[in-house]
Amino acid sequence: MSWPRFAGLTFILALLTLALPPQAAQQTDRVTGLARNGDWQLVQANCTECHSALLITQNSGNRGVWQSRIAWMQETQGMAQLDPDVEESILGYLEENYGPRQSARRAPLPAHLLPENPWSQP
Repeated sequence: MSWPRFAGLTFILALLTLALPPQAAQQTDRVTGLARNGDWQLVQANCTECHSALLITQNSGNRGVWQSRIAWMQETQGMAQLDPDVEESILGYLEENYGPRQSARRAPLPAHLLPENPWSQP
């Protein structure tokens, strides 16, 4: 095989490799966007009766945070009480797949690196 042909074939294979999703990447449901592992269908069945799955995927929190959100929906939004086993499964799924995230924002600058405020009172 000639060098230009080999280089072209290598380039095409590299492009195809980049276009394929990584095998280790978490699979998501094409319709809801929920992570497809564990009890995702239980979450879909119970949590998307009143709101979109996007409300789930945009949020994060530890088990206590998710529990407080469920309690808030039950107290203020008319959500029915869940069977304790179902609630535990849902909380486990949410904690595993939508647990606490590290902030994407940078840390604030120290005060000594900030410019002077021109509107501050002398």
